[in-house]
Amino acid sequence: MTGTTPATRVTQLPTGWIRDNMQEALTIYGAAMGYSSSVVAGRYGYAIQHTERPGFRAVGAFVSDPDGERMAGFGYGYEIAPGQWWHDQVRAALDRRTAKRWLPGAFEVCELHVHPDAQSRGLGRQLLHALVADLPNPVALLSTPDADTKAFRLYHADGFVDLARGHHFPGDARPFAILGARLPLHPRGPGLPNDQV
Repeated sequence: MTGTTPATRVTQLPTGWIRDNMQEALTIYGAAMGYSSSVVAGRYGYAIQHTERPGFRAVGAFVSDPDGERMAGFGYGYEIAPGQWWHDQVRAALDRRTAKRWLPGAFEVCELHVHPDAQSRGLGRQLLHALVADLPNPVALLSTPDADTKAFRLYHADGFVDLARGHHFPGDARPFAILGARLPLHPRGPGLPNDQV
């Protein structure tokens, strides 16, 4: 049948499953972020290490079509702590007051990606909400390219606020925005300013 939207589902993933399927997930990461296969390959070891961190959880989006079911998106995160690369990079990017307010006990949305072929179907929002649902953490943090992208607009619409803009992480020439949201998420109504904290 032509012109139909494939059936989709979003679900939490067991840690063992995401470890076993990390290569497939990272292929989606590379396609969504525009990274080369060498960058994707270099990410594998770090991603596997992330699965061992406290509070780790993962979610996946799957699309069903006549050929079966395939992963169309994924997300994962964990509780950040001093000594972790991302935590320490973000700590250096934030002023002292902001860091004290946002970093302790935070959950990092480390990866959240939808394959370009499956974007604009609401899967990113579903993944985000499934990933942070019922977390014990007070806040969620993430970094995203600092540009007017679908992802950036999604995060702001769903309650994330700017903590830092124009930050450069080592190894990536693009500027990134560091965003934070109080949990549970409270999507914004129309007309609320993006910088309201």
